[in-house]
Amino acid sequence: MFKQLAEAQLDPILSLSIAYREDPREEKVDLGIGVYRNSQGETPIMQAVQLAQQQVQASQKTKAYVGLAGNEQFNQSMMDLLLTGTSAKPRAAAVQTPGASGALRMLADLIHLAEPETTVWISNPSYVNHKPVMEAAGLKVRYYPYFDTATKQVNSEAMLAELAKAGPKDVVLLHGCCHNPTGADISFADWQAITELANKNGFMPFVDIAYQGFGDGLEQDAAGLQHMADNIGEMVIATSCSKNFGLYRERTGAAILIGDTLQEAQKAKGRILNLARSTYTMPPDHGAALVSTILNDKSLTQTWKQELNEMQQRLLSLRAGLVGEVQALGSNHFDFIQQHKGMFSVTGLSPEQIARLRDDYAIYAVGDGRINIAGLQEQHLGYLAKALVSVSA
Repeated sequence: MFKQLAEAQLDPILSLSIAYREDPREEKVDLGIGVYRNSQGETPIMQAVQLAQQQVQASQKTKAYVGLAGNEQFNQSMMDLLLTGTSAKPRAAAVQTPGASGALRMLADLIHLAEPETTVWISNPSYVNHKPVMEAAGLKVRYYPYFDTATKQVNSEAMLAELAKAGPKDVVLLHGCCHNPTGADISFADWQAITELANKNGFMPFVDIAYQGFGDGLEQDAAGLQHMADNIGEMVIATSCSKNFGLYRERTGAAILIGDTLQEAQKAKGRILNLARSTYTMPPDHGAALVSTILNDKSLTQTWKQELNEMQQRLLSLRAGLVGEVQALGSNHFDFIQQHKGMFSVTGLSPEQIARLRDDYAIYAVGDGRINIAGLQEQHLGYLAKALVSVSA
C-alpha cells in the first residue's frame, strides 16, 4: 500500500530548522521557525511555569483521564483571559485542544458539520497552516486583500471592500494580533468596521489569537477581539499558550465558542466533543494544568505578566535596534520593521534574495520573506542589517 504514496512535501518552515542545524558555518542565524529566543539564543522555561510545575508535581496524585473537554478550569481561565468585561463571556463555552492548530481543525470541522458549503475567507497572506487545515475539513477557502507590499502595512480600504462581499454562508478568519507572517495588524477602527459588516451581511468571524501579549500588551492585544465579541451574536476563537507561556511542545490551546445564548454555545461544544472523540479523543493535560495553576494564583499570574511584558519590550527593542543598524548603513528600506508587531515581519525580499541570505550569510528565513524577529539575539543585529542591505541593493 505504501508504494502507492507520493513523497510528502517538506514543510517550508520546519525544514528550515533542519537545514540550519546541518549548516557547518559558525556564524549563522535562524529566523525561520516561530519561537522566542532570549539574548543567549535559548527558549527558556518561564519562571512562572517552573513554579507552577512544582505545585502540579506536589499536588497531582493521578494520571487518569481528564475528559474529552480537557481541563475545565483551564477552559474557564482562557475565557476569562480573552472575554472578561464583555457581554460574550456569559454566553461562551470552551474546549481544550492540542495547541491552536487543534483548535483550528476542531472549529473547522464544526463549521463543516453545521454548513458544509461554507467558504472561509483568509487574509492574503496568512499563517501557512490556515488554508490546509480549512481545506482538510472540507471547507472552501477564499483570500481577501490584506498586506500592501509597497507600504508593508494593512491595506484597510481594499480589505474592507472585499469583505463587504462576504455573506451568511461565509466565515472570515482574522488574526487577533501580531499578524503571521506580516507583522502588520488591523487597527481598532478596522475591527469596528468588520464587526459592522458581520452584523449587516451575516458572516461569522473566526479569530485566531496565538500571540496575545507580544504586540502592544496583554490587554491591548485583545481589544479588537473583545469589541467584536461584545457586539456580535456568534463567533469562534482559536487561542494558544505556546508563545505567551512558552509551552511550545506541550501543545496547549483552546477553542472558544460564542453563541447568541449559552445554550447555543454549549450545544456547539458538545458537537466538538463528538468530533474530538473520533480524532485525538482527549488533549494532553500537562500544559493546561500549568496554565490553570498560573492563572488561578495571584502571585504566579503577576510573575507571568511581568515576564511576558519583558519579552514584549525586548521585541520592541530588537525591532528598533535592527532598523537603527540598517539606517547606520545609509538605508531606510526596512524602517517598516519598527512599525510591525509581534514575532514576525515580512521583509519584501524575493525568494532569490532569501536564498542569498542563506547561501552568502547563513541567515535562514522563510521563502516568502518572513523573518522571526523573536529569534534574534542582540549580537546578530549588525550582521543581519549588513546582509539585508547587501541582498536588497
